[in-house]
Amino acid sequence: MDYLAAWAYLDHLQFFKIKLGLESMEAFLDRVGHPQRQLASIHVAGTNGKGSASSALLSVLSRAGYRVGLYTSPHLSSVRERFRINDTFIPGSDFAAMASQIRDVLGDGQITYFEFTTALALLWFAQEKVDLAILEVGMGGRLDATNVVTPLVSVITNVTMDHEAYLGDTLEAVAGEKAGIIKPGVPVVSAVADDVSRVVVERTCAEKGAPLYLLGRDFVMHTGSPGGWEYAGIGHSPRLAGLHSNLIGRHQADNMAVVLAVCDLLRERYPVPEAAIREGLAMVHWPGRLESFRLSRTGGEGGLTERQVLLDGAHNPAGVASLVAALRDDFAYQRLIVVWGSMADKDLAGTLARVAPLADILILTRPPGERSATAEQLFARVPASCQERVVRTADVSEALERAWALAGPEDLICIAGSLYLVGAARRELLGEVVA
Repeated sequence: MDYLAAWAYLDHLQFFKIKLGLESMEAFLDRVGHPQRQLASIHVAGTNGKGSASSALLSVLSRAGYRVGLYTSPHLSSVRERFRINDTFIPGSDFAAMASQIRDVLGDGQITYFEFTTALALLWFAQEKVDLAILEVGMGGRLDATNVVTPLVSVITNVTMDHEAYLGDTLEAVAGEKAGIIKPGVPVVSAVADDVSRVVVERTCAEKGAPLYLLGRDFVMHTGSPGGWEYAGIGHSPRLAGLHSNLIGRHQADNMAVVLAVCDLLRERYPVPEAAIREGLAMVHWPGRLESFRLSRTGGEGGLTERQVLLDGAHNPAGVASLVAALRDDFAYQRLIVVWGSMADKDLAGTLARVAPLADILILTRPPGERSATAEQLFARVPASCQERVVRTADVSEALERAWALAGPEDLICIAGSLYLVGAARRELLGEVVA
């Protein structure tokens, strides 16, 4: 297969719905020589922040001179975004070669889309002999396809409610699924809150003899200094002052603290100079997650118009809370024009109740995908007091055009609610993430 044929083959697998469980994954890896056993890995779970933490780990460790593989999900517009070694996304030729190998081994067998991409990541990283592989959990942890590795460090960024249909309808149940990545004797770094989720993580670590390092107890990131953050790490690691991250939002201090704690635990095998930490945090980039930019367009009569745009994939209550805090603390604007789209199985009323009151204009639209909610479904969940400020549109292109026309140069266009929406919007506004 060439790249386009491989992508088409992979897209066909989307007909096989989400299936949590490791049997298919383990059976397939048995047939291809267990690539996961050839990798030194870091396994990253959490409701929110796991992508930011994974990207920052890549940024720091690659600047320390290591070849680091990164596997994340979902992608915004190209499946190649899920696979990186340092700053290079997987070439189309390598993607096609790995996909062909998987198809040939499968024969008439079937695996899901996510199982396929996870297997591809493991095979590519093993082939390329990376020094470290960072694997982001897709959903939950215990039964996630990535949970075939025995990592050097396990990470659980935080635990809040999300994917209740698959992970459970209580925080304790969700935490139990996240804690399923904890392996006997493997250290765990976490920023879980002091609630039942911490109880579950602590209990699981105790049962499995896994050392647990908690934010606020074993390592700290102080954010009050005007000169930047100050990190006090694990053990005898030196305090680091004047740290800055390229990622927006106060919540990123917790994620970056987790990153540095992982580096503390790996320092004997993978030492990281202070300069690599500072540069890595300062230069980390995570498209579509509180990503801000100004964009200029040529108008119909040749005039130039400029708009301030914010993209964020916030789709659950905790993610929306972080978005709301960033809109309050990190941006200056005259009016807020929100373009919002969501999957139908999300907490539509809860998220819109937080966002709609902030918007001077709320543009509802339908993201790509069969699971997405229509503008009418969203409108029915908008608080009655906000409905007079709502514009309903049929698709993402129309929503972007309306937002651009309604906004002025001092306004902020915020596009959020789903990574499917953000991916489609970002492609129209900036082009593909992967060239």
